[in-house]
Amino acid sequence: MVNRLYPEQPLVGIGAVIVCNGRILLEKRKGEPGRGKWSIPGGIVELGESAEQTVIREVKEETNLEVEKPKLVDVVNSLTLDEHGKVKYHFIIVDYFVKIKGGALEAADDAAELKWITFGEVENYELTDSSREFFHDNRKKLEKFNSCL
Repeated sequence: MVNRLYPEQPLVGIGAVIVCNGRILLEKRKGEPGRGKWSIPGGIVELGESAEQTVIREVKEETNLEVEKPKLVDVVNSLTLDEHGKVKYHFIIVDYFVKIKGGALEAADDAAELKWITFGEVENYELTDSSREFFHDNRKKLEKFNSCL
């Protein structure tokens, strides 16, 4: 298990952009960092795993959806300092658009809840800082995506 809290080096995280019929899939985070906030599904790259393998695995673990054909969308930096200025969390998050190929949506693993949200509603949710930055920078591009079968 990777030490996310006060890491010795940045960790590589992966995010999954899943869009169907003008709605993006968001998850409410069950764990830290960002407990109780909303983000796209994702997680940490495991040793020996490619970024593309990670996004497919993480989507299955957190949403029960089977996805394929990851396409790079953006890279977002997430750095959190504690009250003493020491690095508390540091992630480099690589976000991929994916196509759904099967499965039935169900919150699991680190996802407390899953919701399909219209693009107009996304910024009304309490997003993680990195998710808010990602959405702000990529909204026009995301609105053109469709992950549905």
